[in-house]
Amino acid sequence: MAQRKKSSKSGKGGEPVEFRSEALASALEKQDIAAVALALRHGNTVVPLIKPGPRDKPLDGGEVWTYRDPATGDVALLLFSDAANKPDNLPPAVGLQSPAWLRTFLKRHESTITTVFLDIAGPHPMQAQPAELLKALEA
Repeated sequence: MAQRKKSSKSGKGGEPVEFRSEALASALEKQDIAAVALALRHGNTVVPLIKPGPRDKPLDGGEVWTYRDPATGDVALLLFSDAANKPDNLPPAVGLQSPAWLRTFLKRHESTITTVFLDIAGPHPMQAQPAELLKALEA
């Protein structure tokens, strides 16, 4: 499965699903932490997947890929504003996840995930602690 910016299948209302968050991309470009929090709280986020969900339900499922540092054992969650920003050396599939999903995922794995990278390979990378993101998502 190649990187996708849009799905050929339909999302809600028959519209193609766009694997991009314009609000998050804009907030990262400005390096505006408050705007990043707002974008994550109100918009979808692109995540790399080990195993994609059903093709006809791009907003549902899939197994999220996380990075474990072999030297330290630290686990990082990688989030992207656009599927096009995901490096090619990561698993090729992407998912589009909601703010509720992100909140639940961070809560479930808060004892494991040590950091969250947003657009790690650019164009405007940012790093945050999971606890900070949880506060922003629950505000």
